Amino acid sequence: MYDMPEEVDVRAEGSLRIITLNRPDALNAVNDDLHSGLARLWPQLSADRGARAAVLTGAGKAFSAGGDFTYLAELAEDPDLRAKTIAHGRDIVLGMARCRVPVIAAVNGPAVGLGCSLVALSDIVYMAESAYLADPHVQVGLVAADGGPLTWPLQISLLLAKEFALTGTRISSERARELGLANHVVADPFAEALACAEKIASHPQQAVEATKRMLNLHIERAVLASLDYANAAEDQSFQTEDFRANIARLTAVKA
Repeated sequence: MYDMPEEVDVRAEGSLRIITLNRPDALNAVNDDLHSGLARLWPQLSADRGARAAVLTGAGKAFSAGGDFTYLAELAEDPDLRAKTIAHGRDIVLGMARCRVPVIAAVNGPAVGLGCSLVALSDIVYMAESAYLADPHVQVGLVAADGGPLTWPLQISLLLAKEFALTGTRISSERARELGLANHVVADPFAEALACAEKIASHPQQAVEATKRMLNLHIERAVLASLDYANAAEDQSFQTEDFRANIARLTAVKA
């Protein structure tokens, strides 16, 4: 459904759209196809007049393990791919912030890097007990231009946002719920997210969409205040020796 690569599976269940990050053998780590698909997804979801709510989840054991190391290594060496990826990161952030359809995240496992960002940009979040959030951009030498640090200051204290962004600390599901980064910790996040989506879809459409837009204006304004700087800083960080060395080490460990 939609113009999507196989890494982003979208199917319809009546007025609901089920969006699945679909690289289960790689723990839904983000490659170019997955990233490009996510950049195109949100405008298409908004344009789908039959869609009333969406559930976002990951195939297999993870929500998303973050950036694929091979893809990250390519970004360090290929300026055209890097420019496209940074532009797509901007599209993902603004696309989710502006999407008229409520997005309920079913976090079935680790949500790392961009996975963490997708959770932060969702409207309601259900997490499995074993799931966690983490934004390790700084640990590998990157600026999180499409990461949690863009939205966390609206959701938690600035001190905690700094701690999580500067250390890459894992945030357990229960800690995320306590802080307001998740709504609920449940045994079956997909079933709970689906029930929530069905409830939202049963309400009057204009009221739901206008209410979401009213609330997300705060996110959009905050994001726009820092997004240009973040994009430029991320582009620069991809070209540093620290990043290249870290990715070479991580790729070697994976091999």
